[in-house]
Amino acid sequence: MPILNILLVLIVVGFLLWVVNTYIPMDRKIKGIFNIIVVIGVVIWLLKVFGLLDSVKNITI
Repeated sequence: MPILNILLVLIVVGFLLWVVNTYIPMDRKIKGIFNIIVVIGVVIWLLKVFGLLDSVKNITI
C-alpha cells in the first residue's frame, strides 16, 4: 500500500473522529471509550499494513 494512501486514510479517520467528538453529543466516558477503540483499531491496521503484526504471530514461547 503506497504511503500516500496510508496518509489519506489517517487524515480521513482523524477528521471523522474530530467530527464525532465535536458535533455528536455523548457522555465524556463513552466518547473516551470510542476514541480508544478507534485509536487501537488504527494502530492494529497500521501494524498489519507495515507487516509487523504478521511477524508477531510467528513468535512462539
